[in-house]
Amino acid sequence: MSRKIGVLLAAAAGLLLVACEGVEPGEPEIEANPIWRKGESRTTFFGEGGSNLLGGAGSRADEEGGSGIGVNSFLWRASLDTISFMPVNSADPFGGVIITDWHASADAPNERFKLNVYILGRTLRADGIRVAVFRQVQDPRVGWRDAPVPAKTDTRIEDAILTRARQLRLETLEQ
Repeated sequence: MSRKIGVLLAAAAGLLLVACEGVEPGEPEIEANPIWRKGESRTTFFGEGGSNLLGGAGSRADEEGGSGIGVNSFLWRASLDTISFMPVNSADPFGGVIITDWHASADAPNERFKLNVYILGRTLRADGIRVAVFRQVQDPRVGWRDAPVPAKTDTRIEDAILTRARQLRLETLEQ
């Protein structure tokens, strides 16, 4: 059985070498096509300008300006500013996810909170951000246990982030 596998592998390697025959190493040829320049219109399967769903020409992402990150830069910076008192466990600017570590204040050492912040797009909109809040209380018998989060806590944090994002945007427009 192993001899058959060896023969098959040798045949596959030979086919691969034959398929690569005539390929020269070096720079790939890139045809300059003015239709594909940024900002110019193009006709595609999806119509004039391409698909806005995938960020094609003429999409809202172009209108918001490139920031080098995958989400709205004002929401990203505002999120980090707003939750700066909490230790950040991970932050993904391309996926728009910020996860904090547990934080307990000096005023209530037997209670701690954790946040997951999700930035949902490249536009500065009220529905562009979601916050998940987790709360634990310390039980002397078991240690930390999950507890209900006070009502509207997530909405209050989202509102604080949106307020800060608007401030950052206004500061940018004034410059």
